[in-house]
Amino acid sequence: MTAIRTRTGAAHARITGVGGYRPARVVTNAEICERIDSSDEWIRERSGIESRRWAAPDESVVDMCLAAAGKAIAQAGIAPEQVGVVLVATVTHPLQTPSAAADVAYRLGATNAAAFDISAACAGFCYGVGMANDMVRGGSAEHVVVIGCEKLSDFTDSYDRSTAFLFGDGAGAVVIGPSDEPGIGPTVWGADGSQYDAITQRASWIDVRDHNVEFPMLTMQGQKVFRWAVWQMAPVAKQALEAAGIEAGDLDAFIPHQANLRIVDSLVKTLKLPDHVPVARDIAETGNTSAASIPLAMERMLESGEVKSGGTALLIGFGAGLVYAAQVVVLP
Repeated sequence: MTAIRTRTGAAHARITGVGGYRPARVVTNAEICERIDSSDEWIRERSGIESRRWAAPDESVVDMCLAAAGKAIAQAGIAPEQVGVVLVATVTHPLQTPSAAADVAYRLGATNAAAFDISAACAGFCYGVGMANDMVRGGSAEHVVVIGCEKLSDFTDSYDRSTAFLFGDGAGAVVIGPSDEPGIGPTVWGADGSQYDAITQRASWIDVRDHNVEFPMLTMQGQKVFRWAVWQMAPVAKQALEAAGIEAGDLDAFIPHQANLRIVDSLVKTLKLPDHVPVARDIAETGNTSAASIPLAMERMLESGEVKSGGTALLIGFGAGLVYAAQVVVLP
């Protein structure tokens, strides 16, 4: 029997470029409170959010993906034609099919790239990083673009007091390519489907079609999600550190999903991060952008000089499903 030929890739992979896109419109807590019974003080205390960005009505998920990915590709120093795979992590692309990624790849000029969307909510970016790492090392692609992008303003009920203040829009992207040294640690990931209904749409598209229900906005059982994130995500973060052989005190940055500042602070406390480790708190001015939150926070920390290129960062994303993923990476 003739043996099947296989392909091998690079010894290691790393993030070689990062880019972000934040829509122009700034939405303050005062504007949110015009539709819900709340206050700027209450929103800040409960979430840490001071403002968020909303995309323009004619600004799409694909448009935002292109802006972020273009910056990441430029920083990586490669041409679009060198991109072998485009992954878009999103839950707000309004078309079930075709994927946002296929359109993004074409419009980027990565015309020969494989392209698909990842539906893993707020963990989608970390899922994509793990998959891209395996692709580069396995030989499926030399360069992979991973984009987290959400237009949550399209799926948020502005009159729902429990969610209206949380969400924002934006896109963040990285390029992952070959490396002579390890640049991405093992991904620790999973899902707790027993809490599938903790964050969900109000109805399925079948319900919309057959029962004439209203547009299925997002709903969330806030306390359930908060408790799950606080108690279950710290062990996942510790596993990612152990898998990478890194101590918490050796990190140069901690970049968790920007879900809620109280969750972030709780993770910092449980992980016993020393004061010298910078922690992403991008949520204050960006809100919860789901799959986009980690790369957006990464870009901001690098651009501000809060962290430096070549440093190690712990990433962890968690959200609807309930799904999660974490890994240690070397910053571009």
